[in-house]
Amino acid sequence: MFSVIVMKLNLTTGIIPSLNVSAGLLGFFFVRMWTAAAERMGFLRQPFTRQENTVIQTCVVSAYGIAFSGGFGSYLFGMSDKIAKQATEAKDANNIKDPHLGWMIGFLFLVSFIGLFALVPLRKIMIVDYKLTYPSGTATAYLINGFHTPEGAKLAKKQVKTLGKYFVFSFFWGFFQWFYTAGDECGFKNFPTLGLEAYNNRFFFDFSPTYVGVGMICPYIVNVSVLLGGILSWGLMWPLIAKKKGSWYPANLEDSSLHGLQAYRVFISIALILGDGLYNFIKVLIRTIAGFISMVQQNSKSMLPVSDNGSSMSSMEAVSFDDERRIENFLKDQIPKSVAYGGYVAVAAISIGTLPQIFPQLKWYYILVAYVVAPVLAFCNAYGSGLTDWSLASTYGKLAIFVFGAWAGLSHGGVLVGLAACGVMMSIVSTASDLMQDFKTGYLTLASPRSMFISQVIGTGMGCVIGPCIFWLFYKAFGDIGESGTEYPAPYAIVYRNMAILGVDGFGSLPKNCLTLCYIFFAAAITINLVRDLTPYKVSRFIPLPMAMAIPFYIGSYFAIDMFLGSAILFVWERLNKAKADAFGPAVASGLICGDGIWTLPQSILALAKVQPPICMKFLSRSTNAKVDSFLGLS
Repeated sequence: MFSVIVMKLNLTTGIIPSLNVSAGLLGFFFVRMWTAAAERMGFLRQPFTRQENTVIQTCVVSAYGIAFSGGFGSYLFGMSDKIAKQATEAKDANNIKDPHLGWMIGFLFLVSFIGLFALVPLRKIMIVDYKLTYPSGTATAYLINGFHTPEGAKLAKKQVKTLGKYFVFSFFWGFFQWFYTAGDECGFKNFPTLGLEAYNNRFFFDFSPTYVGVGMICPYIVNVSVLLGGILSWGLMWPLIAKKKGSWYPANLEDSSLHGLQAYRVFISIALILGDGLYNFIKVLIRTIAGFISMVQQNSKSMLPVSDNGSSMSSMEAVSFDDERRIENFLKDQIPKSVAYGGYVAVAAISIGTLPQIFPQLKWYYILVAYVVAPVLAFCNAYGSGLTDWSLASTYGKLAIFVFGAWAGLSHGGVLVGLAACGVMMSIVSTASDLMQDFKTGYLTLASPRSMFISQVIGTGMGCVIGPCIFWLFYKAFGDIGESGTEYPAPYAIVYRNMAILGVDGFGSLPKNCLTLCYIFFAAAITINLVRDLTPYKVSRFIPLPMAMAIPFYIGSYFAIDMFLGSAILFVWERLNKAKADAFGPAVASGLICGDGIWTLPQSILALAKVQPPICMKFLSRSTNAKVDSFLGLS
């Protein structure tokens, strides 16, 4: 279910909120139902524990995580002929690989497991010695610990009931909307709520429960930033640049051409993303190095609180009874270092031998270099994520696109090499960071680290099959997937492909002044982030996020309006009853996201079965309507 939701978000806007709370809540609810039934039949004498809840949640999160890190909405789909046709160049067979279920599953099995072995030997250092926070993992642990109390169980039951109510509403609303989508630009998703001129500039409310729910989960500053980005681009910049048609770019080009207006949309968006990514990469790297040095200095002055064999040692810092118990439990179920090192080497060797069979352009020595460098980058990402809760997996992936793409060169399939290398790097770095978050959750819920690791392996294996199957369903069911202006534009696929083209070919093909604007927005992203970090919180919390602003530059502002409405609903709810909003807001949001996301499954099956909706609901201007009536003889 979560893989379907993440896939839909991937292929629509690429904004994916954390669904860990929903996974923990539903895991608790379904297993409590199952165990209650088993108890009544006399088959079960053991209660459902928080440790089991943690293991289930870990498995679910690692499974749906593959739907994101698998690149179905970015690098993997960016390899396809459909996306290549929209790009400026590199449209030859050497730089194209169309999706196919077989090679996608094989590729994910080769690259997704190695990240699990990369940092296992360092788990004690990260969690116990350095006491890294891992905010998402800590929040999930407190949530699960809260469920397994009498009061928490009652609240969880009410939360699930609320989630179910909004799930049903969202699902049937999606079903209702389907009846009105019998042609292009038909239905509620094309309702010109703010007028036809605004609609032509992609400003409208599209009645999407998914993004209303996403808006309720995302911080206010993210929602406001996305809306500001939409206003700046579609409300101001693109109409002004469109007036330069014939001067800045040829007048005979369509808006969707990457030699025309579309180039400004795509490459300015890339400039913002790269500027924001570079700034945060350097910031997190500096914090990581500074934190690491201070930890080493601190630990050299005093003995570590725990020895390698798990026994307590003398330390200048007092350790509470709860922490002693957690440390003892965390170090009791050791994962042998030989398993971690041996697993990494074995999986790396298999990948080095096998990946060139899937991508002949990706030479074995590229993969070897990636696997030598990856553990260091995985450590940096996991350490930075522990400090800031910010995973920079996609930034490391973009770095791999430029490095390996430029190394291979355009004539040797550099675009495909860059995208495949991005997948290898992103999978390792993302999985390693997620594993540490889960270990933190396990540490705080007293779950067995060995069980957590095995659960992560099982979940990853499930995700390597489930993710490609769901993407294949979308790919086969919706013929216009990946095309700008459609229901599933997959915006990051064209962005990642153009990054790969830039890596191998430079900026020569961009239209007039596009590169200058890219430099301006790249610098602006760094400056905005710098100002955010140097000003006091009471000021910085109102400064927008460049990464969030970049998303609507390419696809429009319609989802930004949905998200803003979601945040407005939550804001008013918090003013009326903050306790209730805090308790039930995530459940309402999850219900809206899950119901609309799951409707996509029957919608895909109907499309595959060639079942067409019966009605087209379309909106015309008064003058166009008069022409239509005249043509049909109705006036």
